[in-house]
Amino acid sequence: MLPTDPAERHRAVAATFTGLVEGAGDWEAPAPVDGWAARDVVDHLTTWFPSFVHAGSPYGWTRRQQASVDPVAAWREQCAAVQLLLDDPAQAESPFMHPQVGAARLDEAVDRFYTADVFMHSWDLARATGQTVDLDADFAADLLAGMRPIEEMLRASGQYGPAVPVAPEAGPVEQLMGFIGRDPS
Repeated sequence: MLPTDPAERHRAVAATFTGLVEGAGDWEAPAPVDGWAARDVVDHLTTWFPSFVHAGSPYGWTRRQQASVDPVAAWREQCAAVQLLLDDPAQAESPFMHPQVGAARLDEAVDRFYTADVFMHSWDLARATGQTVDLDADFAADLLAGMRPIEEMLRASGQYGPAVPVAPEAGPVEQLMGFIGRDPS
């Protein structure tokens, strides 16, 4: 079971993703996201999130590494920057006011939007690179329960494809992947 503290949850989820990044052999291998390669999974995470943090708080970091050049270095840089932010109470507990997502504490916003994204994209990177990943079923179930009520908004955003049907007896991870438009089989 994953920790519920945002800093500790990020540490655990990021460690899983780091293992996948470090184990990747072919960065051009196709990913389960239409039109993406393995490199694009890392690029997505390291591209959108720094500007998200900057848009809602005075904190953040300057990206020096690019996933298009070195996905391992880009991920390590971002992983360390996010963990530093979460481990510093002054930053983590500060107000986060983003124009599209409203107000929260910064660590709560990181947990809700970014750590969850890293968790889901761990499945994508594992599939793209031929690795296995054991994602936490309880966290997957929690994410799915939070996403179902806002399904229409999520699909309208263009960030999620059509749901892929899964067997009724499928586990929470497979249900989550199907919900976000991945084919778990």
